[in-house]
Parts: sequence; structure tokens; C-alpha cells
Amino acid sequence: MVSVLHCAEHNHDLSSPSKRRFFKSSRELPPHVKKRLATNDIAGIRPKKNFNSFVVEAGRHENLTFLEKDVRNFLDNVRHLRLGEADAAAIQKYFLKMQADNSNFFYIMDINEEGRLRNVFWADARSRAAYKEFGDVVTFDTTYLTNKYDMPFAPFVGVNHHGQSILLGCGLISHEDTDTFTWLFQSWLTCMSNHAPSAIITDQDKAMQRAIGIVFPFTRHRWCLWHIMKKIPEKLKGYKEKYESIKFSFQNIVYDSLNCDEFEDRWKVFVEKYNLQNNEWLLGLYEKRRRWVPSFVKDTFWACMSTTQRSESINAFFDEYVNSKTTLKQFVEQYENALRDKVEKQSLADFQSFNSKIPCFTMYNIEKQYHDAYTNAKFKEFQKELEGKMHCGISSSERNGTIIDITVDEDVKIDTEMRRVPFIVHFNEDIQV
Repeated sequence: MVSVLHCAEHNHDLSSPSKRRFFKSSRELPPHVKKRLATNDIAGIRPKKNFNSFVVEAGRHENLTFLEKDVRNFLDNVRHLRLGEADAAAIQKYFLKMQADNSNFFYIMDINEEGRLRNVFWADARSRAAYKEFGDVVTFDTTYLTNKYDMPFAPFVGVNHHGQSILLGCGLISHEDTDTFTWLFQSWLTCMSNHAPSAIITDQDKAMQRAIGIVFPFTRHRWCLWHIMKKIPEKLKGYKEKYESIKFSFQNIVYDSLNCDEFEDRWKVFVEKYNLQNNEWLLGLYEKRRRWVPSFVKDTFWACMSTTQRSESINAFFDEYVNSKTTLKQFVEQYENALRDKVEKQSLADFQSFNSKIPCFTMYNIEKQYHDAYTNAKFKEFQKELEGKMHCGISSSERNGTIIDITVDEDVKIDTEMRRVPFIVHFNEDIQV
């Protein structure tokens, strides 16, 4: 049995007018307030200033029947529901036309309880076909906001055999929360015949991370390395005179650790040397190191991607077609035009690879083999690796079961001198590439 001690002097009167407004049941936004909030928001007045204007009129906070939180919730909702019936009907009519032209065109529209369009996803036949060939690794980003409804553009982006970014479907979403991302990912998965990607790259958004865990539980999820590294000045500038040294050491550990053990050892020394044990940002990154540190993710194929910049390059590409005044229907139509432009660029690259081959620069049969099999763009990448191999030589190897430790000496130019630097390569015969 739990006893409750009542003591008048330690109780507070929660029924007083000044406290009553904190109860949800007592709070309301009158119709005239909603109308003015929406009008001010369209005019570009920020939520806080919008709310403060009512505080000034009322004389003080206690005289209002609502809180700033209520204003923000209302505006968050109304911003994403400004789509009129004509807009929803127009986009659905357009999608039906696209589907009539090609039965492989896919779309799905999410309607709220009031019958208003909330989220939309679509992918044309070319994107669905491309996913079958190049859908093992995708990047996903929602930073692009260019249509007049202020709905985040959410493209799924891959990379093709020319190293070009390709669109694999996209959505326009009303919120960036777990439920919305779950709806979008599930829609995309359904579109792609329930075949999940092997790997996906996003920023550190927690709602996105939770949705990926729900819809793609077996997909390797990697955080965008660029987004993490660009936070260094913000997160470490407080160390003042040590900042440059800390930044250099941090970057060196992240980029130059060849394996997980080396990273662990160097990180421990780094934290102790600069007394960073209480830096919450670094502690959080270390706990999630398997999501972003190169040496921890290199066991997975990433199609030469480590960031979401593929998605951001797609966003920049769309700037040629849309602007802040673009309606939703125009946005979808321009998406189709942009996609045609992308297809044309790929067709040109295909033509050039078939008709103007890059010459080999060695007599090795392996170079000839890749010369005949690869596109020009990928063959250039191979030649760069092959050129680097010419500066390397194997000095020793040691087998331990299926693991072979190979000592490779590389000729490295340091200032004006060439030095031979040894590296240990761990080769596991059981891993199939």
C-alpha cells in the first residue's frame, strides 16, 4: 500500500487562471487567431514573432488561451496542407495519364482524414528498371525545398555504370518524422517489388534512422561522412588554441586508419592527449562509429559513395527546372523533363564508351580485360588504381588459416624524396567480392 501525505503548504493551486492555460483541455486557438497566424506565416513572419504579436496585444502570456507550442503545431500542420482540391486533382490526373502511357509508372498518394493530400511518391518506368541494375546502394536526403508548398523533396538516388547520379523515384512529404519516412520508404519498397537496397546513406536524422530500421531492417545504414566532418568547427571551436591540432588529429584518425583496431588505438590516444573524455559530440560519434568511420564500413560495397552529395547534386540539377513559385503539378511535370535530360546524358555516355575507347598504357592482360568490359568512366578509375600499383611491391606474406597478411611496400613521395613505406594488407579468402 502506498500512502500519500497531504500538506497544504506544499500544494499549489493548479486551478488558478495563470496555471490553467497549461492544461491541454483548457487551451484553444480561436478561428480569428488561426486565420491571422496563417496569413502572417504566408507573409514570412516567423512563428515566434507571430506568437509574440498576440502576447503584446493581450498584455501578457497569462491572458492568452494558447501557448507558443500550440502556434507552432498549428503552423506546422497548415504549412503542409495548403494544397487545394484543384492541386490534388491535377496531380492525380497527371499521374493517371503517365500510367496510361506506360503501365510501369508507379505512384501513391497519402490522403489525410479531411481528404487533403499529405504525401506523394512516384517513380517512372525508367527509374524502376534502373533500380534492378543499380539499386544496391542508394543515398537519401530531404534538404531540398523549392516548391511553393514548402514540402521537402525526397529523392532516392543511385549511381550508374558511368558514375552518373540517377533518380530511383522520389516523394514530396509533409513532415520529416518517423511515421512519414516509414510511409515513404514502404511506398518505395512496394514500387521496387519489395527488393530492399543492400546499403543506404543518409544524414544523422533520428526519425529517418528509425524508419530505416522498420522498413529496411537488413540494409546496411551509413551516415554521410561529409555532414559529420563539416560540424568540426562548430563542435570543437571551444578548444581555442588546441583547435587546429585537434581537428588535424581527428581527420587523420578518421581517414587514415586502415582497420578497426588501428582506429580504436589511435582514438584512445587522441581522447587522452586532448582530454576529450567529456565531449558529448565525440562520445556520440564513437558509440556509432560502425555507421560512419571508413575502416568500420569498408566490408560493404558503397559504389564509391560515402556521402549524400549525390542527392544534393540532384537537387542542384533540379534548380534548372523549378523555383519557389512552382506549383505541385508543375513540379511533377518538370521532374519528368529533368529525368529525360538525365537519360539523354546517359545515352551520350553509352555512345562514347562504345565508339571511342581510352587506350591502355601497359601491356598487362588485366588492363586489356577491363578495357573491353568497362565504360570509359570506370576504366579511367581502374587505370588510376593500376598506376598506383606500379609504385607497390610485395615484400612478404604470412598465412593464418584463411587470412593472409601481406606486407606491401609503396614508393611515396615526401617533399622531394621518394621513400618506401610498408603497409599490411589483410586478405580473407572466405569473403566473396
